[in-house]
Amino acid sequence: MNRFLKLVNFELNRFMNIYLVLIALTVIVQAAGVIVTANAYMDKANQAINEEMLSAAQFIEQYGAMSFLDFARGLWFTGPIAVCAAALLFYIFMIWYRDWLGKNTFIYRLLMLPTARLNVYLAKATSIVLMVLGLVSVQLIILPLENSVLKWMVPADFRTDMTVGQIVKWDYLSILVPQSFTEFILYYGAGFMAVSVLFTAILFERSFKWKGIFLGIGYAAISAIIMLSPLLATAFMDHYYLYPLETFGLEVGLGLILTALTLWMGHYLLTKKITV
Repeated sequence: MNRFLKLVNFELNRFMNIYLVLIALTVIVQAAGVIVTANAYMDKANQAINEEMLSAAQFIEQYGAMSFLDFARGLWFTGPIAVCAAALLFYIFMIWYRDWLGKNTFIYRLLMLPTARLNVYLAKATSIVLMVLGLVSVQLIILPLENSVLKWMVPADFRTDMTVGQIVKWDYLSILVPQSFTEFILYYGAGFMAVSVLFTAILFERSFKWKGIFLGIGYAAISAIIMLSPLLATAFMDHYYLYPLETFGLEVGLGLILTALTLWMGHYLLTKKITV
């Protein structure tokens, strides 16, 4: 366990500089965005009141009161989140290829460490999950601050107040911030499974070169079909005999089996097909 934790710490430290840049980008852009969005709304309100001679009540009736979701739906809020998601998705591939394509082929030194090779695999996957959780935590920390800035800049008569609890229930935020422990296990368990499938697909490519590209793509495609099969059956079969709760249980079961199979396959490729 101690060696595994050292590997996780090692992987986190390797990405830390870029990770801190992503955090800074999120904080700065969203902080600027909430100010710009609030100012734009108040400028619009002042223009309507001063030039069109509307009362505050008429303006709100015509244009609506401002809420935090007006900011959250915009690029100022979603943009940094999308950039962070894209960066981590890219790093899922780079976390392996960097070790192979580096000047000294670092992967071979990594695999020669006195620990099970599966620990290398799991440490990389764990570091990805921890980085996702870290970015979500940062978002949860700055949400109340952004909400307070909005309340400070927009008078009470012109806004609809929302609590942080209400905000995180909106759209994709309810997935990033699950509302219960069960949802947390399901959502982030599915994320871990997806990362594992991509890792194993990468190891197929590393193990079999050009042929491995097709094997990796095929493995990822088959995994997706397996997980989507209950939903596809619901959509295309005339008679579907499972209740929604049974379908949900089937999805969970398939996910657990696929994750176990993927980890086993990754371990097999690391120990049997990649030699040092």
